Amino acid sequence: MDISVVIPLLNESESLPELSEWIENVMKQNSFSYEIIFIDDGSTDNSWEVIAGLKSKNPSVRGIKFRRNYGKSAALHVGFDSAKGDVVITMDADLQDNPEEIPELYKMIVDEGYDLVSGWKKKRHDPFLSKNLPSKIFNLTARKMSKIKLHDFNCGLKAYRADVAQNIEVYGEMHRYIPIIAKRAGYTKIGEKEVQHQERKYGKTKFGLERFMNGYLDLLSISFITRFGKRPMHLFGSLGSLVFLLGLIMSIIVGTNKLLAVYNKIPAKLITSSPYFFIAITCMIIGVQLFVAGFLGELVSRSSHDRNSYHVEEEI
Repeated sequence: MDISVVIPLLNESESLPELSEWIENVMKQNSFSYEIIFIDDGSTDNSWEVIAGLKSKNPSVRGIKFRRNYGKSAALHVGFDSAKGDVVITMDADLQDNPEEIPELYKMIVDEGYDLVSGWKKKRHDPFLSKNLPSKIFNLTARKMSKIKLHDFNCGLKAYRADVAQNIEVYGEMHRYIPIIAKRAGYTKIGEKEVQHQERKYGKTKFGLERFMNGYLDLLSISFITRFGKRPMHLFGSLGSLVFLLGLIMSIIVGTNKLLAVYNKIPAKLITSSPYFFIAITCMIIGVQLFVAGFLGELVSRSSHDRNSYHVEEEI
């Protein structure tokens, strides 16, 4: 099978028939063998009934229904596991992603050898202050921290080689950072394609402003996991040693000044009357705590079932 189209959705019953027909026409025009996998993420409208109806008309349609809303990452994870195509295309169900982009995305994966191709909605039909501006700031931050030159990390329209989709784990709200997760797994040939962004035709967006705050927290999480997930002692141990050393140097200075004053018979205040004494003690305590945190993190990491996780690309 050439292509699996994975589509997570939540209360998008109005757009599903049009989207399914649109994808079907594109596939037939390009003679692709394909499947469309709709993942109903706990919809409260009649989306599942619509999917069942589409399945009865088109055997290439598949449906997976969650008991409740688990989030887009969970839906993508299940879709990736279920996909059978050589290339996996993900897109949103709200008709804002254009299926006409699929042939070019497929070509970039198959002919140009990309592991992953992410869409870039250069011209967006969204409110500037509430969506466009926060999105630009968010993507700039992600680009600087990850060193991956993409303009739109959160674009739902992406293409993957089948083994990439099956070897990356998407969880929590990490669907925003799939390129970073893929890079961490060793898939470094990541490309970008400018795609057309459609205006929303039915319903309303399922994401509010809170997603940008959550996005930054997730970015910090994925950055930490990528750099120090398997070696927490390198971070906490280094910080702990630095802070402890700073406190030790301060306490030596305070103690030396006291001894010099006593030796020279100069009246001197008690060590405990100096604020530097308490700062030094605090630094030493924090340093020890950070070091112990790194040590415990190292023990947990070494006991993890995936402590030697890796991805074999080829074997002869």
